[in-house]
Amino acid sequence: MPTKRGNVRGRLQSLRNRHAELSAQLENELKHPRPSEMALKRLKLEKLRIKEEIEMEARSN
Repeated sequence: MPTKRGNVRGRLQSLRNRHAELSAQLENELKHPRPSEMALKRLKLEKLRIKEEIEMEARSN
């Protein structure tokens, strides 16, 4: 049975992975000659939300 600490570590790793994926998507969008402002905004907001979740999880330990 996984421990609470193990669950938190797994959640943190999952959030970090998602944050990295969003960074890659953002970089990819910026490579376009005319990047979609809507896509950039969505990616940046999601990335910020994930970053805040990571910080909250890290503080709760």
